[in-house]
Amino acid sequence: MSDDASRRMATLAGHLREVAAPLLCRADVSAAAPGLKVCVVGAAGGIGQPLSLLLKLSPRVHTLHLYDVVNTAGVKADVSHINTVARVRAFTGPAQLSDALSGCDLVVIPAGVPRKPGMTRDDLFNINAGIVKSVCEVIAKACPCAIVNIISNPVNSTVPIAAETFKKLGVYDPRRLFGVTHLDVMRARTFVAEAMGMEPHGVDVPVIGGHAGDTILPLLSQTAPAFNFTNAELAQLTTRIQNGGTEVVEAKAGAGSATLSMAAAAAEFADACMRGMQGEPGVISCAYVESSLTELPFFASKVVLGRNGIEAVLPFGPLSTFERAAMAKMLPELKASIEKGVQFAHK
Repeated sequence: MSDDASRRMATLAGHLREVAAPLLCRADVSAAAPGLKVCVVGAAGGIGQPLSLLLKLSPRVHTLHLYDVVNTAGVKADVSHINTVARVRAFTGPAQLSDALSGCDLVVIPAGVPRKPGMTRDDLFNINAGIVKSVCEVIAKACPCAIVNIISNPVNSTVPIAAETFKKLGVYDPRRLFGVTHLDVMRARTFVAEAMGMEPHGVDVPVIGGHAGDTILPLLSQTAPAFNFTNAELAQLTTRIQNGGTEVVEAKAGAGSATLSMAAAAAEFADACMRGMQGEPGVISCAYVESSLTELPFFASKVVLGRNGIEAVLPFGPLSTFERAAMAKMLPELKASIEKGVQFAHK
């Protein structure tokens, strides 16, 4: 067979795998109710420990697998004493990663190094990118039908890395891959509520784009309830939401990053995924996903969650003049981050 023919056959095989993967998984998650099997990859870290606690408290979790390279047994011993239904198992080191992931319905990945003062999310890239790629390679074999929630920064790049890794291994289903941007939504709700003198639970703010600096775009023209912000208020609130992670890093002065709030956001988003997986209708949340809303292949917006992950990517609606300018500024940066992830995945 000629080289050209071999390449055509390989390309065709890849396309067939991509088409077949969603079909093979379609029945599996639907059958997962009522209790789900969940794995936290990076369970002994600053986000992983409180996230493991919150997932242990969830009545939706039947089995909770905790994985890390060190100290997993201690986290397991601690949270397993909580009198909730989830059975907890600990797995430590690369040799046990496949067992940790085997048959899981939902995988949440906070693994990686945290930000320190002066570091950007891009400074984390070389370490965390490799971690996400290696974990996804095991997911592809151990639980190819799992819904995957990626927290490891820079999310703008690590989600494309995961997507390309799954494509190469023939198990990519865009409905099942999420970058967790829910913390941006939580911050937006909190900061807007503070500014308007309301309780946060009564406020909703869509946040679109990405999950780093200027790529985070809160749609303050679409808050519920509606508010009329001055230009100064728009600029101040947008900047604070975009820099919420830096605010925490600087306040902790070298002692950590946004671990507790990130764990709360990750647990809330995981719960939304599980509610959808268990058949609850009308579950909507913001996340960074494969998207056709812009010219970019990945974009954060509201999505409808169902039994197999994403049921619909919702349009973000009309933007204000302020938001259109922010969007124009954001897109080139987000594009570069996506391309960086794709290039890393193909090294």
